[in-house]
Amino acid sequence: MIDLHQQVKDNINALVNEWITRDELNSGDFFVIGCSTSEVAGVHIGTFGSEELAAIIFAGLMDLKKATNVNLVFQCCEHLNRALVIEREVYDSHHHEEVSAIPARRAGGSMATYAFKNMINPVLVENVQAKAGIDIGDTMIGMHLKHVAIPLRFSQKMIGKARVTGAKTRPKLIGGERAIYTNSTENKSYN
Repeated sequence: MIDLHQQVKDNINALVNEWITRDELNSGDFFVIGCSTSEVAGVHIGTFGSEELAAIIFAGLMDLKKATNVNLVFQCCEHLNRALVIEREVYDSHHHEEVSAIPARRAGGSMATYAFKNMINPVLVENVQAKAGIDIGDTMIGMHLKHVAIPLRFSQKMIGKARVTGAKTRPKLIGGERAIYTNSTENKSYN
């Protein structure tokens, strides 16, 4: 029987490959990750944080960053008001409000704590408006996505024992029945 660590590694690698294959992400996009390592381990959210599992997931997501050049943004848990860990180099004081806290396993969660310890120069911000993201274990990333969020269906539905939901965003459709929703120069349809 495959152990949980290997299962999580296989699951995150499969999910990352699906994201890369879909070609939904652009260089510089913010990509938000909400992750309960407790749920990944098969227990109730917030009861069994694991930086070992976080390390495996983080490594897989770094492969996504390398392949797509997205900016990874790791959501903290509710005890830090779902603040986010980002690299200082992409922090923009005009758009992001820095907050004073350092994530810990019991206040921030294991995934955000691991990210904070392993990013080059992390900073904690109050919110972002990400273009896409994944929610591992029902952590509710929606507050950090641009409008309008569109759920994505993946073949890889689980990371360990936790459900995975992906989302991308699209511009709002405004203007009613006379509006045109296809930009012929970019050949993108938003219907």
